[in-house]
Amino acid sequence: MQNAKDTFYEVLRGRLAAINPERTIVLRGVERPGVLVEENELITTVALPECFRLRWTQAAADPNGALATIALECEIDYETAGNAFNSGMDRGRSLAAMDAELQSTVNATPQSAPKSNYTGLANGAAAVPMSTSIWWGPLVFGKTKITDDRIGRTATVVVNSFQEAGEL
Repeated sequence: MQNAKDTFYEVLRGRLAAINPERTIVLRGVERPGVLVEENELITTVALPECFRLRWTQAAADPNGALATIALECEIDYETAGNAFNSGMDRGRSLAAMDAELQSTVNATPQSAPKSNYTGLANGAAAVPMSTSIWWGPLVFGKTKITDDRIGRTATVVVNSFQEAGEL
């Protein structure tokens, strides 16, 4: 399952960088595309605005077939306070821009990618291609949420993959 999660994150990150190279975040002194996975970050970064925060919420396995199929639900939270030059009064427009970026990122074709193992990246090694792919369904937008000076939403997408031999 972890390889499917990592692959989906890397796909979103790469696509977002191509769609809007200005949507970036700085974490631990490193600037990167504005996507993070909550389970991989310190608790203090979870509420970071102006970025897409991935949270894996449900998993289901179907053991039928040559390889088990895994379905992972991914919630993508994001919020904005708008532009400071407009005193935040453009929050709706900023949220609409983030909606469009996310939709372009997730719904771009193909809605699949070769699965890779990213375990060695921490030690400077490259990702290792695996034998199967991941694929995902349509993005489903949730209701708009307003919290203090921020407006945001949660979108969901189901990511599928085959469980390869020896894969965790």
